[in-house]
Amino acid sequence: MAKTKQFMIAIDNHPGAVAAIARALGDAKVNILSLLGTAQGAAGSVQFIVDDARRAKKALDAARIAYQETPAESCDLPNKPGALAQCLDKLAAKGVNLNSIHATAAKGGKKAVIVYTAEATAKTATATA
Repeated sequence: MAKTKQFMIAIDNHPGAVAAIARALGDAKVNILSLLGTAQGAAGSVQFIVDDARRAKKALDAARIAYQETPAESCDLPNKPGALAQCLDKLAAKGVNLNSIHATAAKGGKKAVIVYTAEATAKTATATA
């Protein structure tokens, strides 16, 4: 379990909206480690973590892209059935109420990665499968 920062950006739902964010970060040599984007109608949001939050903030500020920064946790899990449920059960048992979660794993890869944010009042919890 690693503490990190998650960025959230509200976007207009149109071609190139996410590309502009990726370009601003890429031009500043900031690597996006995890990303989730969703849209409903004309609006959407992008949530992501990066390898260097300080550099990301500078790049987003320079590009005049508004963002919110939230404490988050990232966790490596075995890439096997039930690993996510086991991890989430441990968090729930500790009273952790998730605000957001996204996960990814490469097909055939040995590990999966989850990123989550929790209510500020929740206890800090470590739950690994």
